[in-house]
Amino acid sequence: MKLLTQYVRRHSARLVAIGLIVVFFLLSQQPSLSTAERHKLARNFRFERLPLPEVPSSSYRSHRIVNPSLQRIASWVSATGASVALNDLDGDGVSNDVCSVDPRTDQVTVAPVPGTAMRYQPFVLSAGPLYDATVMAPMGCLPGDLNEDGLMDIVVTYWGRTPIVFLARKLHDKARKPLSSDSYKPREVVGGGERWFTGAATLADLDGDGHLDLVIGNYYQDGARILDPRDKTRQEMQHSMSRAYNGGRSRLLLWQNATEGSEPSVQFKVVEDYVEGSPAQKEMVTHGWTLAVGAADLDGDLLPEIYFANDFGPDRLLHNRSRPGELRFAVLEGKKSLTTPNSKVVGRDSFKGMGVDFGDLNGDGILDILVSNIAAPFALEESHLVFLSTGASGQMRTGRAPYVDRSEDLGLSRSGWGWEIKTADLNNDGTHEVLQATGFLKGEENRWPELQELATGNDQLISNPNVWPSFQPGDALSGTDHNPFFVRATDGRFYDIAGELGLDHEQVSRGIAVADVNGDGLLDYAIANQWAPSFFYVNKSPPQGVFLGIRLRLPLNKKSLEPTKVCSGGQGLNLPGRSAVGAVVTVGLPDGRRLVTQVDGGNGHSGKRSPDVHFGLGSISPALRLPVEFNWRDASGQVQRQTIQLSPGWHTVTLGQPERTSHDCQPME
Repeated sequence: MKLLTQYVRRHSARLVAIGLIVVFFLLSQQPSLSTAERHKLARNFRFERLPLPEVPSSSYRSHRIVNPSLQRIASWVSATGASVALNDLDGDGVSNDVCSVDPRTDQVTVAPVPGTAMRYQPFVLSAGPLYDATVMAPMGCLPGDLNEDGLMDIVVTYWGRTPIVFLARKLHDKARKPLSSDSYKPREVVGGGERWFTGAATLADLDGDGHLDLVIGNYYQDGARILDPRDKTRQEMQHSMSRAYNGGRSRLLLWQNATEGSEPSVQFKVVEDYVEGSPAQKEMVTHGWTLAVGAADLDGDLLPEIYFANDFGPDRLLHNRSRPGELRFAVLEGKKSLTTPNSKVVGRDSFKGMGVDFGDLNGDGILDILVSNIAAPFALEESHLVFLSTGASGQMRTGRAPYVDRSEDLGLSRSGWGWEIKTADLNNDGTHEVLQATGFLKGEENRWPELQELATGNDQLISNPNVWPSFQPGDALSGTDHNPFFVRATDGRFYDIAGELGLDHEQVSRGIAVADVNGDGLLDYAIANQWAPSFFYVNKSPPQGVFLGIRLRLPLNKKSLEPTKVCSGGQGLNLPGRSAVGAVVTVGLPDGRRLVTQVDGGNGHSGKRSPDVHFGLGSISPALRLPVEFNWRDASGQVQRQTIQLSPGWHTVTLGQPERTSHDCQPME
């Protein structure tokens, strides 16, 4: 006993250190499910993987041709550009069309979704003289009806220039021609020949005037020559790995006017000064290295707040205080407690924001915010974020973000090098699943030690690419990740069961798009991969309940008092109008719960879900009629509210005046 006591005294410091290591290790371990429990969850899902359509090209690349000053980090600079969107582009009433960007060819391809009818041949959108392939590259496609003619247009964002909108043309033929490259007319969104390096974009009615505006999140500095191999100037990287404010300026594009017909057009006004605060604060907010943007109404006034997910620095949540024709936003920050790390507080993180989505995970009727960062085990394990609403939305008027991070409690804090994140109910049981795109560079030589060294480097040097370690083709950074498929278990936590579902392929992915492409009530999804083929996942899960799907439309005629039209049915039913982006839809369930969502205008990184609204309802009677409340702004910007009764299934609803009903549609309740 005496010897033991002497030993303990002699080595007390070491023993305490070992004890603390053991305690912290045990605290860091997340709960796990048994094999039987995981297989039980997996029985509720099944997917078939199909390659996305490609238009053959004469050449395929594995990295970008970059400015000579960036040649040593060519693979790092080449890490983005894969994009995918699911939408109804041909007007058949179903979101069974795909627009994708393939960085191997820099082609923007439009095609029918795999497994659906071949209504037209896949084709490439050509910008003609507006695009110079030697110094530019497409980064994303964003569908939306920008000139309000009822036809779906496509905004393509780029590195090396401002966005181009491909406006759908009304071709006055006796017989409607199949969709083709001739169906679109490329137009400048912003004139002047500026060089932007856009990381993400979304559509939303920012000022409440009834028209869709554009939110543009830029990455590299405006005017840079990142992709110009002939330029001799040294290009600038971020000036910090955690507080970088020297990125491209994020801009809001305010809708001005539009024309339709065979030569359609649309005009926007560029707004750069839209943030309240001092000049220094405005510069810090608008010059983040933005990789994802989201717009959603978080305080109930039908004016969307904006979330900028920024690489190398704090994300920004902006409270919308705009009026028609005047954009004004205030920066929101969360409240820090004694036990809350800075980076778990809204607006104070130092993480690498690369994806954002909205969904009500805690069932309080208010959208929560999901954010992807880098959370790679034994590498740069920051944390993904899940900001749950506290319900105190009134605090936004005082600059407070009423959100707390609960990612660790929910099992969503860790996975890999995250990009897109999407939440949706994929088996109609009434509970959200979470999809995530992960991975960075696929190769043979692990470069994590060099990246870790860079991450601890002096901020005064990092902006100079000459001090960076080499990142070349063949180098690897999180190149063997799989895309997680998170399912919520009975303990309330989410667990990744991609392996049990056969979805754990090694992929370096960027964008995720979600839609019901065949009208069966089950949401399918597509994943855009970087420097590799991309895939579509047909949902063949055994439904765990019924669903309510709504294609929500606004009337085209702005002056007439259109009736609210409710048409029930599945495929092929498409009433005239345009998607009611930003409208809030709330469904009341028999047990008193309320399900809420909003019509998405393209939130996230490079994956764009369809604007269709979908609710999994669980095991309720398919004959039951449910109260569905719509809140929206009409074409004049006036707030409208209305409740109708809908039964499970797909419905097309054109919003308007509640006093009248249409003869060719289901009467309103």
